[in-house]
Amino acid sequence: MSIYKEGDVVKAKITAIEKYGAFASLDEEYSGLIHISEITYKFVRNITDFVEIGDEINVKILNIPQEKNQLRLSAKDVNNNLYKNKKSKIKETVFGFYLLKTALPNWIKEKMEEINKNC
Repeated sequence: MSIYKEGDVVKAKITAIEKYGAFASLDEEYSGLIHISEITYKFVRNITDFVEIGDEINVKILNIPQEKNQLRLSAKDVNNNLYKNKKSKIKETVFGFYLLKTALPNWIKEKMEEINKNC
């Protein structure tokens, strides 16, 4: 008999990630799969945009198979925002575009000379 029941919302730790979903452990005895369609209502191209191994998130128990401790889990309705914006922002240096601005006239001059030489 399970200590959990369908509809329970519990904490789970992400233990593995596959293309089709993320595996999560509830405790020493129970674990389950959060299918890619149960991660969020948003389009999921890459699961690691939403969860990573070691993350602890809330999950809802959708189904408890009879003789297994493998649960079907969902993160959709119980997490506000799992999205991890991993895109690195461009950091502007102290010089910014100054180096390009100073080098550009010389590059143009050199290219024009090359073009004129080949004509």
